[in-house]
Amino acid sequence: MIFKKPLANSSGSLSSLAWKKFKCNRLGLGSLVFIGFVVLVACLGYLITPDPTPYANDQYLELGLKKPLFSVLMLPIKNNAGATNSFFQTMIFGKKDQLQQIPIRSYSIFKNHILFIEYGALPVDASVVKFLPLSEVEMPKKKTFWIGTDRYGRDYLSQLMIGTRVSLSVGMISVLISLVIGIFVGAIGGYYRGWVDNLIVWLINVVWSIPTLLLVIAITFALGKGFWQVFIAVGLTMWVEVARVVRGQILSIREKEYVEAARALGFSNFRIIFHHILPNVMAAVIVISAANFASAILMEAGLSFLGLGVQPPVPSWGSMIKENYGYIVLDYAYLAILPGVAIMLMVLAFMLIGNALRDALDVRTAEV
Repeated sequence: MIFKKPLANSSGSLSSLAWKKFKCNRLGLGSLVFIGFVVLVACLGYLITPDPTPYANDQYLELGLKKPLFSVLMLPIKNNAGATNSFFQTMIFGKKDQLQQIPIRSYSIFKNHILFIEYGALPVDASVVKFLPLSEVEMPKKKTFWIGTDRYGRDYLSQLMIGTRVSLSVGMISVLISLVIGIFVGAIGGYYRGWVDNLIVWLINVVWSIPTLLLVIAITFALGKGFWQVFIAVGLTMWVEVARVVRGQILSIREKEYVEAARALGFSNFRIIFHHILPNVMAAVIVISAANFASAILMEAGLSFLGLGVQPPVPSWGSMIKENYGYIVLDYAYLAILPGVAIMLMVLAFMLIGNALRDALDVRTAEV
């Protein structure tokens, strides 16, 4: 049947022509590579972080606020922590350290014991020297904190890397929620018109008139603070944009000849909408989804900064800025600047991809 997918190629789907046009956009292609790298970091997670403990929350208070490239000797003490995690458990949830790590200033071996001075102790007399049997410890190893530590002595690079998971997760799940609601509502209103469309337009205008951040905060208060609550709250405020775009596209497409032919053949409204009309509006939906992804990242960071987003000890770029913005006027400004730069780069990358997709999926542009 010729009406199966009538305009799938000409409507802006990711055909070979669209991909060729996308590759010619260097900013878009560079942004795609950057996002791919961030996704890889988020997926590998604890397998590549310097601190593989859950939430990268291994704290050494005596090592708080150390500058980048700071190094210290760590004395591993056997603590019989139990069985190790599997590969995938470690990648997703991290693993508890099987050894208790103690920062030390110096050490020496005497007979069957190791003598050491802890990092926080002042070496003023022999009373600060501690010793342990060699059978209970492993040999000290040098540990480097590549971008330093926060005030709790946590590895800051690990916190930044695990924080990518929150930003990508909230963007992906929120956009998915907004697509499900927005496409359904917009398609119903645009296709049936009449009082159904008037009701949906009224609902869209009501939600649209409320400031997005205030609406997210209100939903967060109703659902409570937490990881999944943020996803739902952001997703429930972004569907209006999708619905408006889908409705406008369907109002135009429903008058096309192939839609009239499908009605004449007796196809159901469900089949006409989801098999013949929606495939031809997906180009606009893909573009707005990229912009919504960037907006979701910003909203999550704002909620976490206000203390309404994900809660400690889960690392989030927004909460990292909140914890360290007081150091901006000190020598530790990078503690607040680095997560801010990470948010900026992620948002910019998704906006550039959205612009590149808009150009690539526009059938009115000249063929490259």
